[in-house]
Amino acid sequence: MKLLNILTIGAVAAGLTLTSCSESFLDVESMTESNTENFYKTETDAYRALIGCYAGWRQIASNPSIGIYIAATVMSDECYGASGNGDGFGYQVVDRFDNSLSPSDMNLYEGDWQRYYEGIYRCNVLLSYDDQIQWQSEANRSLYLGECRALRALMYFDMARMFENIPFFLEPSTENREQADPDEVYAWVLEDLRYAVNNIPATANHGASDFGRITKQTAEGILARAYMYYTGYYGKQPGWTDEEAGTVGNVTQQEALAAVEDAISSGYYKLLPKGEFNTLWPAASLVAVPGPAVGWDTDQSTYAGDANDEVMLAMTFTPGNYNGGNFGNRWQVLIGMRNLWQSPLGRGWGIGTVCPGYLNFFTNDDQRRSASVIDIVSEGLTENSLYAASYKDWREYTGYCIKKYSPYCYNNTESGGYQNGATADGTADFQIGNTQPWIFLRYADVLLMAAELGSGNAQSYLDQVRDRAGLGSIPATKENILAERARELAFEGHRYWDLLRQRNGGQVTALVDALMAVQGPVKNGGLDATVTYDASKILATNGLCQIPNNQITLSNYVLKQNPGWY
Repeated sequence: MKLLNILTIGAVAAGLTLTSCSESFLDVESMTESNTENFYKTETDAYRALIGCYAGWRQIASNPSIGIYIAATVMSDECYGASGNGDGFGYQVVDRFDNSLSPSDMNLYEGDWQRYYEGIYRCNVLLSYDDQIQWQSEANRSLYLGECRALRALMYFDMARMFENIPFFLEPSTENREQADPDEVYAWVLEDLRYAVNNIPATANHGASDFGRITKQTAEGILARAYMYYTGYYGKQPGWTDEEAGTVGNVTQQEALAAVEDAISSGYYKLLPKGEFNTLWPAASLVAVPGPAVGWDTDQSTYAGDANDEVMLAMTFTPGNYNGGNFGNRWQVLIGMRNLWQSPLGRGWGIGTVCPGYLNFFTNDDQRRSASVIDIVSEGLTENSLYAASYKDWREYTGYCIKKYSPYCYNNTESGGYQNGATADGTADFQIGNTQPWIFLRYADVLLMAAELGSGNAQSYLDQVRDRAGLGSIPATKENILAERARELAFEGHRYWDLLRQRNGGQVTALVDALMAVQGPVKNGGLDATVTYDASKILATNGLCQIPNNQITLSNYVLKQNPGWY
């Protein structure tokens, strides 16, 4: 296998062709005439290449196969695989860690694998031309390279959590390379994030026009997240020594805590006010205009906006088209209600129905439940004329769906992902028109990480998060902090990794226990069924995902499959 088989031919050119967002920093004119012979010369070239790196990162959501954040939600105790009653069983394979449910699904993550390596390749290309670029400002050099290295760290962190055993490149190589020691990968993830923390100015990228760009405080939060995951899952401190590169990745708990404490004290971010948790999420805060009109009743809708005070990093989107313009949030359509919509809640493919047992984390007075979960019965959707057909076409129906990232629609059923209900090519399309930013880091997450890492302000940080949800104080024990994360960050792609990092004696027993607790009855096509988990299957995989079989074949079997999969 040549690496270009993984990346697809022309990744460099793709990194230079930047067609993208309006009303965001990704709105950069196309550079279709550029190539590596005449590019990477000026600081402007570097900036445009950086935008290409961000666009490469966005492709993991705009053009996924399973999608890491959908997979993480399905693999956790939050959701079942679900999907359509007549669909294949790929999401059941993901949910149950069991190939036998669909033996032909050997490449479930191939699109994700390709998109990640494409994005990483773009970052490595830009970094490799550092010495060739005629930098006019050392400040911009530090900023752009800091962002680029943080993006590379983000993508490698996702890949390492999903697959653990991955080829690792710090240069734009086409080598058929064996899988790296995960210690090396995590060490460089942390080193890249440390570089970003030390090189991105504290004041950079905070303007509304830069929404979606990485800030110093973003890098600090993700550094702490990576540290906590590595030390929890592997049960040791990070660190790796190489004779040429020196020692990298030797981040300590004190450094991780100091990073999030600095992000907190910076003053750039804060929780939205008490009682306004729902305003973080469009579907939980929008109110449709009565009748067929296109638009929202802005006097009643309370959405805080994309670039609100709490969002520290989000992936941004614009409407796509079917002519190669994959810019929309495709994760949203996957988790939308199965062909069931009632403004402002839009439709989708019904993946990731919420496990009823997971709702036990929430008390009745917790304002986050109704903002996070669609209760199909209590919200009157069973009275919808579309409900019967949806119910009969839905696998692993539970009556509950994710609201935080639900697609939303107008009363005339057009997608609400774009201001006028239309996609970039002028048509209303519920599949590619969704544009809600996907939040990767929120201030509440940083507060809870600092509390768990042992901050002297741990009690205050936990109390702030709970008070905003209308709840009283509880002791800031690790158990309580983890349970608070399950409520506060539900369906945001964090719960699965929180379970995995609670490893006991080298086994993912916390994950097993959590899944066993949410086994239960569902409806498949309207008929009674039951979701059960086999602990031996989960333990055999160590919580890791299946490496795409096509990639193993392309490598001439240099790549080896993860345990528990075939």
